Amino acid sequence: MTRIIAGFAGSLTLAVPKAGTRPTSDRVREAIFSALDARDAVRGARVLDLYAGSGALGLEAASRGARVVTLVEKNFAAAQLCKKNVAALLRAAPSGGSLKILVSGQSVQPFLASTGEGFDLVFLDPPYDLPETELAGNLAALAPLLDEDAVVVVERGSRSPEPAWGPGLRLERRKDYGDTTVWTASPAVP
Repeated sequence: MTRIIAGFAGSLTLAVPKAGTRPTSDRVREAIFSALDARDAVRGARVLDLYAGSGALGLEAASRGARVVTLVEKNFAAAQLCKKNVAALLRAAPSGGSLKILVSGQSVQPFLASTGEGFDLVFLDPPYDLPETELAGNLAALAPLLDEDAVVVVERGSRSPEPAWGPGLRLERRKDYGDTTVWTASPAVP
């Protein structure tokens, strides 16, 4: 069972695809958001959740005060569940708020190539079998879309190598949680 941990939608249960995704565990999400909350990276943020699956990471950010959240998920069934989860979260949202949540059914690379938006917080939780070269391409395409103080969180299997950050990003931290590794990066200062 996947649920929102904190914020206005705390304990809301999310629908999860039956196959093809690997939802981030509550324990790992709690650790990620504890670190993000400590640096005040969520409240008011423009959030991008790539390889969204159920949308749990982006919707957790929305529940904790992000102002715009974009979920990108190319799998049709998973994107439909994202929309269902968005509707449930918005029903729990305080009235009169300005929260905006979008769901894109595109693949990550076409989305990054076509968006003109800037982002403050980005989650990449790709399938563990995603080729490292594709992840490196995603990070390279993402770097110009980041605001100066943006935070990028990459979740991979603990046996995966460190992502190739490229010249636009710099690693801040690596943390292991059992068979999951979470890397946190920020825009490289020229």
